[in-house]
Amino acid sequence: MAIRFLSCKCPYVLCFVFLVLSFLCKGQDSSFSSMKNKEKEVIYSVIQGLVGKWWNGSYLYPDPCGRTPIQGVSCEQYDDGFWYVTTVNFGPVFDNSLNCNHEAQFPQQLFNLKHLKVLSLSTCFLSPTKNPVKLPLSNWEKFSHSLESLTLRSNPGLVGTIPSAIGSLKKLQSLVLLENGLTGELPLSIGNLVKLRQLVLQGNNLEGQVPANYGWLSELLIFDASRNNLSGVLPSTLGLLDSLLKLDLSNNMLEGELPRELGRLKNLTLLDISHSKLRGGLVRTIKELVSLKHLVLSNNPIGGDLLGVKWENFQNIEALDLSNIGLEGSVPESMAKMKRLRFLDLSNNNLCGTLSRSLEKLPCLTALHVNGNNLTGRLEFSDRFYMKLGMRFAAWNNANLCCNIAKPQNEMPYGVKPCAQNITISEGVSNVKMSEGNYEDSFASLGGSGFYYGLWWVFTVNGVLNVLLWNMLF
Repeated sequence: MAIRFLSCKCPYVLCFVFLVLSFLCKGQDSSFSSMKNKEKEVIYSVIQGLVGKWWNGSYLYPDPCGRTPIQGVSCEQYDDGFWYVTTVNFGPVFDNSLNCNHEAQFPQQLFNLKHLKVLSLSTCFLSPTKNPVKLPLSNWEKFSHSLESLTLRSNPGLVGTIPSAIGSLKKLQSLVLLENGLTGELPLSIGNLVKLRQLVLQGNNLEGQVPANYGWLSELLIFDASRNNLSGVLPSTLGLLDSLLKLDLSNNMLEGELPRELGRLKNLTLLDISHSKLRGGLVRTIKELVSLKHLVLSNNPIGGDLLGVKWENFQNIEALDLSNIGLEGSVPESMAKMKRLRFLDLSNNNLCGTLSRSLEKLPCLTALHVNGNNLTGRLEFSDRFYMKLGMRFAAWNNANLCCNIAKPQNEMPYGVKPCAQNITISEGVSNVKMSEGNYEDSFASLGGSGFYYGLWWVFTVNGVLNVLLWNMLF
């Protein structure tokens, strides 16, 4: 019966088996599909242009996308069954990455990799004098529908301007031009990269103003243009970057006031505009920035005082650096209401008055810097507080500030003199407590005036001498 069933259904069974085998064979062939010769020639030429002519890829089988892929080069298989290069990543990123040689050039052949999604070149162009390399000004439009990430990092020999043609990269999500030798102004065309989520231009020699149309990068999460020569006033359109998490424009030459519109950035967690030329007074500068976790405004001629700020509104702040910004007045107790504060730097200002012990109540505080001010009086913090902070408590260079220490063996805060200690003088059953600066009061308690105290002292000495003589004679 079974034999008859198989004999009747054999054509169908054979067809099914044939289809399965065909599918498996096709899948196996596709998994080992080769790269087109043209694609292979292009990637080999790119690699040789970066690492040297010595490289020929002879150890790769059957190509850089095969069983023995090269680190830093990744491929994807497309609908035509062939593999195409999608990632080119050179430099000391991975342990077995290929490093660029000292004569490396920017390979023009890169623009023939039509499926390239990620391009990263790190520490490839090192000498701006012996081997200066410029970014190509054209051909970037060939990546307009593929490139998602462009990283050029630690290339001091990469000089020239940022090509405006980069603005044609419609799919670009990450643009990192970090620590290169780039000059010129920020291209307006970058404002066209509406899918951009990360814009890092740190550590170049860029100049000019921040373009107003950068405020249209609605998906931007990180904007870092620190350590350049940017100048002028920040555009108020930066307040339109609703998604922004980090804004770092430190170490530039920015002027004027921070735009109040930055207070609209409720997702912003870090704002660093230190080492610049901002003015306008502290209250106007930070009044709207209550959602921040990290605020760094140090080394700006901002001026103003701490008393006009409602510190109780800064409930998210964890690090606050207001050092060397020309602050005057006293340190308000309301600063102790920032319950998440971990780092507070008020150093090198013109602050005066006493420092309230209420700051000790901040549960997360691990660093407090008030050195280089005109603070006076006694530091009343507990020994436990000094031990907790250690050298992270800085109060030196306050000439009229002193510290109370409960026990002599406890360490003093560095650079702070001890307050005058009480001294006890015993005279029979009488105890007299005197401290530096209140001798007259002590004397008055004994005789009402220095004159009466002198008489009291003479009579006392005479009395003692008389007793001694009497004992000697009798």
